[in-house]
Amino acid sequence: MTHKEKFLTALKGLVVGGTMLVPGASGGSMAIILGVYDRLVSSVSSFMKHKRASFAFLALFAAGGLLGMVLFAKPLLALIERYPMPMRYFFLGAVAGGIPLMFREAKVKRFSWRLPVYILIGIVVVVLIGLIPVGKAQSEMEAGILSFLLLAVAGFIAAVALVLPGISVSYLLLLMGLYDETMRAISTFYLPFLIPLGLGLLAGIVPTAKVLERAMVSHPQPTYLIMLGFMLGSMAELFPGIPSWPEALLCLATFAAGFIIIWAISRKG
Repeated sequence: MTHKEKFLTALKGLVVGGTMLVPGASGGSMAIILGVYDRLVSSVSSFMKHKRASFAFLALFAAGGLLGMVLFAKPLLALIERYPMPMRYFFLGAVAGGIPLMFREAKVKRFSWRLPVYILIGIVVVVLIGLIPVGKAQSEMEAGILSFLLLAVAGFIAAVALVLPGISVSYLLLLMGLYDETMRAISTFYLPFLIPLGLGLLAGIVPTAKVLERAMVSHPQPTYLIMLGFMLGSMAELFPGIPSWPEALLCLATFAAGFIIIWAISRKG
């Protein structure tokens, strides 16, 4: 890779890492919008075939992602707490801005009854995930082998959301009762919590990426349309309700800003 490519890879990782901290916002969707998703999936699933190139790419992307998490954890939480409605509408606009890209990736040339069915499958999956009772997992766990194993299992489950666009890893952590604790661990760099969670993520990413790569190669249109359904379903999870009149104009402006920024980035990509 050239120096420019290395810089852009790390920068895209930084943006994706920051995006993953927001419940309802998908790092996978952002990776697609930034034009780096296919490379990520192939680098993970085919790592042993191209070890040096895959390691260099993933190391740069992961370093950028970790930096993005550390840099954006506190500012994002502060913005969401202070301006919850406008920020939610900004992320809604960002997700909506990536929808045209998904249609382009799916290469839809003519309408078929199968198209809405594939999209509906993706929406239903996200809705079912949203029905998981919140707080089943314990976020305040004592140190020990049991807490280590529980965090590793939670990381393995979150890996599916990490790879699949439209399913938010932060929202899944929220459903498992681990979001607040994870945010605190990231902002304070608390390794006894982050290490087992990270090991679980690594263990889950590889098999998920292999299955997804096969699906993208063998059945690209259904795969991308189902992922589009994931994105549409995530918008329902992000929707904060209808704002009051004084705040409605600001929410409309932030929605438009999110849409235009992501749409412009995806068009350029």
